[in-house]
Amino acid sequence: MITIIISSVKEQLLNNVKKNIEATIGVPYEVISFDNSSGQRGLCELYNEGARLAKFDTLCYMHEDIELKTENWGQIVLEIFQKNQDLGLVGVAGSSYKSLAPSGWGTAPNVDNIYHINLIQSYKDKTIPSKLFYSNFRNEKLTPVACIDGVWFCTKKDYVMQFPFDEELLKGFHCYDLDFSLSIGQKFKVAVTYDVLMEHFSEGSLNESWLIETLKLHEKWKDHLPVNVADFTKKECRFLESAVFIKIFDKMNEYNFKTNSKLRLLTSNKLIRLLGFKQLLRLYFYLFLKASRN
Repeated sequence: MITIIISSVKEQLLNNVKKNIEATIGVPYEVISFDNSSGQRGLCELYNEGARLAKFDTLCYMHEDIELKTENWGQIVLEIFQKNQDLGLVGVAGSSYKSLAPSGWGTAPNVDNIYHINLIQSYKDKTIPSKLFYSNFRNEKLTPVACIDGVWFCTKKDYVMQFPFDEELLKGFHCYDLDFSLSIGQKFKVAVTYDVLMEHFSEGSLNESWLIETLKLHEKWKDHLPVNVADFTKKECRFLESAVFIKIFDKMNEYNFKTNSKLRLLTSNKLIRLLGFKQLLRLYFYLFLKASRN
């Protein structure tokens, strides 16, 4: 009753997670996996193909470097969708604010009621201990969010057919989760559940390819952003946007992006209305100050 779709880069990781799924899911299922060890195909392309091939209506996309800890998690997922008919997408980590400023799903400052997560994070550097990240401010079973992380998420086959992953824009391995969240969010609710726990054995990398894909994604969605599910005040939004802009400017400096490309991010009328003229000037000042030091 659940189709699991995985893009695999290591056979041993895939074998491990298949055994883990079999031991924990608790409902009939199938696994559709793609050997993508050479990185020849983007996740959006593979995820769309997986949906077309799926024989079950409920789809679960997951990384292969995870271990599910919750018994009968498949039944939990099916019940979540059954009880929430307006739900289109559910994950285990997400943010209730998606900035107009280019960012990932979770690169805003850690302010109250912005991050919602239940996940054990391990690291490639084994000297760093694993950590349980749990943030559930209102002690809810399900929290509406603007976007979710792609480590593990579930949706419906019909929804992927209606809002497919954008394989024309996103050719690689980044931003598929954010783009899909924003697409699904046009018609359905996006949410985080705290009833499914897993361990993720590696952390993401905000490298140059991530930055390039992120800038492309935000150009696509600039008229739709920001998405403010938590009803943050105008003052709070200004703080969040300013902090995220500084982060993206620093990341663009790291990879030697030209000043003109940074300036283009600050030229929308929506941004002026969102930040106010004084705060926008502060960002211009920060941008040129950093440029003068490089």
